[in-house]
Amino acid sequence: MSSVFTMIIEGELPGTFVWKDEQCVAFMSINPISFGHTLVVPRDEIDHWTDVPSILQQHLFDVAGKIAVAQKLAFNTKRVGMVIAGFEVPHTHIHLIPMNTMADMDFSLAANSVDPKDLDSAAQQIKSRFGK
Repeated sequence: MSSVFTMIIEGELPGTFVWKDEQCVAFMSINPISFGHTLVVPRDEIDHWTDVPSILQQHLFDVAGKIAVAQKLAFNTKRVGMVIAGFEVPHTHIHLIPMNTMADMDFSLAANSVDPKDLDSAAQQIKSRFGK
């Protein structure tokens, strides 16, 4: 059975994307810890990040870096935190969380639901900052 992330990547479930290439995608978290919380996900279903081939790891981190720079500019945050936990979905994913203090990285703050318009707004703000 496909992971929920594979279903999003393949268009079987909705996703608000900020990045798509041959190796990975990035989309807005539907349970954001902060406005602009984004997930970077390889297209291949790989459960644990330590099993990701090093060349793909490098690509994921390069993409995460580009998105983090855009998030920082778009949301005027001091930092963009990065977490690879992997308990929620058995498909490697990198959380990129705009933050101003360490308290902003608290997963207990994750929203139970979010208006799709807010996801679209955050995604557009991120995409508008690529290459700036």
